[in-house]
Amino acid sequence: MSFSFFIDQDVLDLGLKAKGVVIEGIDNQKITEPYQNYRKIEITRLFEKYVDIHPKEDPIVEGFYVLHSKVGLRRRNNAPSVETLIRLLQKRKDLPHINKVVDLYNLISTDFKISLGAHDIDKIDGNVTLKIVDGSEIFIPLGSQEAQAVKSGEYSYVDDSNEVICHLEIRQVNKTLVDENTKNIFIIVQGNEVTSDELLEETCQKLIEGITKYCGGKGKIIC
Repeated sequence: MSFSFFIDQDVLDLGLKAKGVVIEGIDNQKITEPYQNYRKIEITRLFEKYVDIHPKEDPIVEGFYVLHSKVGLRRRNNAPSVETLIRLLQKRKDLPHINKVVDLYNLISTDFKISLGAHDIDKIDGNVTLKIVDGSEIFIPLGSQEAQAVKSGEYSYVDDSNEVICHLEIRQVNKTLVDENTKNIFIIVQGNEVTSDELLEETCQKLIEGITKYCGGKGKIIC
């Protein structure tokens, strides 16, 4: 499969750090007992890890807010995805069950505090570029049927048809939604100036290890 992920320099200059993971040939349908046991153990471990933690006091979480401020995004109503996951876990003692791939990367995102998002490669037009948007991009967020405007100067992941597949690291879209029939995935792995290159690399390896173990397939790091 020919697929590439590019990052424009002006995005890197903000302090954003990102890599991509591609995993091909997965089975996102079959739920096995080992997978269910793994998820249950991880949920318990992560709840105990964060039970007395205030997410906003974490330097990595704050690093996402700093990144947002550089593109003029207000703190209110724009919580980083990792903060949202931690708060859900603290409130419910669980994370939402979507499907195997999404559940697995949500566990890893919560653990490493790295923003993750999976996309069905077969629904992406061409390649993906992480760029500063100019407002001409097409953006149909998850759960909506109508396009919404993106603010010029913010950053988004955009495919070759000029369609946003992820706005900032907060809002996913319908177009590349990963479901039970997905076979090939592109996972965005994003940090900020607080996260080390080693942490991003470790997160990528954990994604490949976990998803190929429970979903099969073959993975690699790109960009």
